[in-house]
Amino acid sequence: MSEPVASASDVTSDSPDGPRARRVAVVYNPTKGDQQSLRQAVNTALSQARDSISDADDSGWADPVWLETTVDDAGIGLTRRALDDGADLVIAAGGDGTVRSVAAGMRGSGVPMGVVPLGTGNLLARNLALPYSDTQQCALIAFTGVDKSMDVGVAELTRESGASSDHVFLVMAGIGIDAAMFANTRPQLKKKVGWLAYIEGGLRSLGTKKLHIHYRFPGQPAHSAHVSTILAGNCGVLPGNMELLPDARIDDGELDIALLQPRTIFGWLAIWRKVTWENRVLRRSAFGRKIIRFTGSDKASMLTYLRGPSLHVAVEGAEPIELDGDGFGDVVGAHFWADAGALVVRVPAE
Repeated sequence: MSEPVASASDVTSDSPDGPRARRVAVVYNPTKGDQQSLRQAVNTALSQARDSISDADDSGWADPVWLETTVDDAGIGLTRRALDDGADLVIAAGGDGTVRSVAAGMRGSGVPMGVVPLGTGNLLARNLALPYSDTQQCALIAFTGVDKSMDVGVAELTRESGASSDHVFLVMAGIGIDAAMFANTRPQLKKKVGWLAYIEGGLRSLGTKKLHIHYRFPGQPAHSAHVSTILAGNCGVLPGNMELLPDARIDDGELDIALLQPRTIFGWLAIWRKVTWENRVLRRSAFGRKIIRFTGSDKASMLTYLRGPSLHVAVEGAEPIELDGDGFGDVVGAHFWADAGALVVRVPAE
């Protein structure tokens, strides 16, 4: 059962002579992590945040309100209720799905979101440089970190029936082999070995057929291509030391697009080398960039990078799509765009 969102009179220490205490809601997934450890980490971080307050005009933080996600509400509704009740901070505690759902509820609110990652991929936490393996430190950053505005990816998905619906993503959305990879990853293996299970799922997805897609940027002519996958990214770091979209920035108002077109298993190996070595290491120095230009690997057609504020994609035949690693069924088309600066997140201070 979800604990009810406390009313204003329950969670504040207002007085006629001073400001009210700031309110925090923790939206958490009860199936992720050790819940007792999570509560202890948040309460300890809250105590440290209270101790650090030196402004006499600041009455500090009220006790947190705990909101448990359910099958019927993965976090969007709970987050909106918390905001309606005056939350000054909402902490998303769970996997990528929980973080995405909380962000969808907070989109456009201007209220900061803290992230306590408890999942397998922890994609947004990696891209925000959060210490994703340290629950205690992430909880403290939620209270004492700095606010950063970031873009939110939006995907309008079109089904075979013609019906369409909007969904948000924070890191990447993909149609093709990446969606098949997540679908083929075995949950029990993921529990045992974490993100490494995605590699096994990926290997079992390599036989996925090529997609014939048509894509178009605003004001430009349409293009067609045969690809293994097309990705729209808001940021580019993935588990396994992979930097799939090296130029992606979470606050540039644009999406980075990747077309993966390997012809053989050796093509996949070349892509693996590019995203783990070239993008992650060589591109970070002038000498390394010279090596890339000299070898000509930056011109390889098996991995094409594009960029724009939005992108329309049509697929010949229904194909699976994923948003931040979660499957969202089959689509015949998608419109991706960046909602610039729509979310405020707490990140480590420089």
